[in-house]
Amino acid sequence: MARRERVMRMSVEQPLWRALAGYRVLTMLYAIGFFATAYSGFVRPWLAVAYYAVLFVWTLATLPKVAGAAACTKRFLAADLAIAVTGILLTRLADAPERVMDGGPTLPSIWTAGSVLAFAIKGGWRWAAVASTLVAVANLVERGTPARDTVHNVILVWVASIAIGYVVEVARASERTLARALEIEAATRERERLARDIHDSVLQVLAMVQRRGAVIGGEAAELGRLAGEQEVALRTLVSGGLVPVSRVSEDTAEGAVVRAVEEPEGADPDAPVDLRALLAPYAGSLVHLAEPGAPVPLPPAAARELAAAVGAALDNVRVHVGERARAWILVEDEPDEVIVTVRDEGPGIPDGRLAEAEGEGRLGVALSIRGRLRDLGGTAELISVPGQGTEVELRAPKESGGAAARGKAADHG
Repeated sequence: MARRERVMRMSVEQPLWRALAGYRVLTMLYAIGFFATAYSGFVRPWLAVAYYAVLFVWTLATLPKVAGAAACTKRFLAADLAIAVTGILLTRLADAPERVMDGGPTLPSIWTAGSVLAFAIKGGWRWAAVASTLVAVANLVERGTPARDTVHNVILVWVASIAIGYVVEVARASERTLARALEIEAATRERERLARDIHDSVLQVLAMVQRRGAVIGGEAAELGRLAGEQEVALRTLVSGGLVPVSRVSEDTAEGAVVRAVEEPEGADPDAPVDLRALLAPYAGSLVHLAEPGAPVPLPPAAARELAAAVGAALDNVRVHVGERARAWILVEDEPDEVIVTVRDEGPGIPDGRLAEAEGEGRLGVALSIRGRLRDLGGTAELISVPGQGTEVELRAPKESGGAAARGKAADHG
C-alpha cells in the first residue's frame, strides 16, 4: 500500500496577522465615525474628508498585505507608516487649533497603532522601535509642545509595540525549535521503521550467510566472513549512524582495521566526544562491541587516547592469538569514569611474561595501554588465566585527571 506524506504547516504569528487585519478595519471605521460626530468643529473639513477617503480605500485595498509576513513587504510598511504620519501632521491644518492644543485625537486616531504593530510583527522589536519613534516625533510636531498626555500616549505606543515585537521574536524562535524537534521525531520514527524492516530481512540473511559459510568452508567461508562484516556495518548504521568519516590503513578485502577517525569540519575542538563513535570502527565480524544506548561523552584528548588503547589491545590479540581470533569490547558509562573491557579467546598470558617482555624492550602493553591510561589519570589492568583468554580493563576518569596531575607536578617543580 502506498504511503501518504502528511504535511503540517504551523505558524504562531498567523493569528496576529489576522487580528491586525481586523484591528485596521475597525480603527479606520472608528476614526471616520469620530470625525462625523465632530465635523462642525473642523476648520477645514474638506481636508479631513479627503484624507479619510484615502484611508478608507487604503485600508481595504491592503488587507491582503497584512495576511501574512510574506505579503507584508518593506515597501508596503513604509507607505503605510507614511499615511499614518501624514494624517497626524494634517490634523494641525484640518482641525481647530483649540482642540489640537487640548489634546484632541489626530485624524488617523488609534489606526496609527496598527501601522506600528505591522512593523513589530514583521521585523520584531527593532523595527517596532523605529516605527514608533517616527510616530512619536510626528505627534510631538502636531501638538507643538510636549504636553503630558501626548508624552504619555507616545510612551505607551512605544513600549507596547516594542514588547509585542519582542514577543513575536521569541514566538518565532520557539516555532523553529518545535519544528526542528518534530523533524527529529519524524526522522527517528522513520529510522526505527527502516531498522525493523532491515532487521527482519537483510540482517537475518547476512547472518545466515555467515553461519552457513563457516560450516561449508573454503570460498564459502570467505563469503561468510564478508557477509558478517557487512552485517556489523549495517547494524551500526541503522542503530544510530555512529561511525564518522574514517581513514582505513589496510586493504578492506583482507579485513580492514580503521586506525584514525577524522573529526567533522567545523566541529568545536573542545566539545566532548562520544566514545562510541571512536570505538565503532573496531567492530567487525571478529570483534563484537557492546555499548550503552546513550552517548558516552569524554574530553576529546581522553576519548582518542582511550580508543587508541583499545586499538593497541586488539593489535595484541591479532599478534599473539591470531588473525582470526575473536574479541569482545564492553563499554560501561559510570557516573565518574568510563570502563572499557577488551576480552579475547586466546590461551592467556603466562605468569611473568609481561615483565619479561618489558625487559626485552617490547613495551606494547606498558606504553600503548598502561602509559596512555596513566596519562589520563586512569588505570589499565590485565587479567589473564591460562587457557581462558585475556581481559584488559581500562578505566578513564570523565575529568582529565592526567592533565590535573601534570599541572600539580609542574607547580611543585
